[in-house]
Amino acid sequence: MSAKALKKVDRKVALITGSGRRLGRRSALALAEDGWNIVVNYAHSAKDAADTLRDIKALGVDAISVKADITSSKQVDAMFNQAFGHFGRIDLLVNNAAIFPPPRKLAEITDDLWDYVISTNLTGQFYCARAAAKLMEERGGKIINLASLGGFQVWPEHIPYNVAKSGVIMLTKALSKALAPKVTVNAIAPGTIIIPGEESEEIRHIEERKIPLQRYGEAGDIISALLYLAHADYVTGQILTVDGGRAVL
Repeated sequence: MSAKALKKVDRKVALITGSGRRLGRRSALALAEDGWNIVVNYAHSAKDAADTLRDIKALGVDAISVKADITSSKQVDAMFNQAFGHFGRIDLLVNNAAIFPPPRKLAEITDDLWDYVISTNLTGQFYCARAAAKLMEERGGKIINLASLGGFQVWPEHIPYNVAKSGVIMLTKALSKALAPKVTVNAIAPGTIIIPGEESEEIRHIEERKIPLQRYGEAGDIISALLYLAHADYVTGQILTVDGGRAVL
């Protein structure tokens, strides 16, 4: 085996869904800086994914990008097969891809909107976790789901999102028991995270002064939690809430 091929096999591999832009991009770059090979997933943001892939490779690790709609189990399985075919391993899945629709009153929630939010924010995480688990069952691995403070609190104009993210919390706990002891499964539940130039006003459910730490979160706050869980070997079934203390209000 060549030195280049050996390096590719020995380096751990992380697959991050929805990693062409926003928090997913920052997560992929942070893991690359931490020494992981990266699988960049995208559904529609091809240019963003290409830019992320370029920036990751500039850090000296190997990376590929794979187009896949996580709401399709066939596309998810194909993505993991392609990633495994390239790297020969998957050590970490970060279930990041999600949507946060504008507020809707109950009467305005259409069937299509309900299905879209649940399939993207919950079912897609299940599909990816199931596919990852098959590849991790011998070597072991880690799954980190992105939940939300909205999985604990009630936001009456975001009912589909509340339901989906509360489902992610229970999915995390159930998977942690089902996949132990080989695979750890945890979740990060962000509060309001502001990424300059990339966030809409709809996410600001509460004034900064009313948050115990009196500020909105930043991408770095989530990245710190992600890196911790990516290396934590004796933690599973946990929901790490990163919200400046909002959960206690």
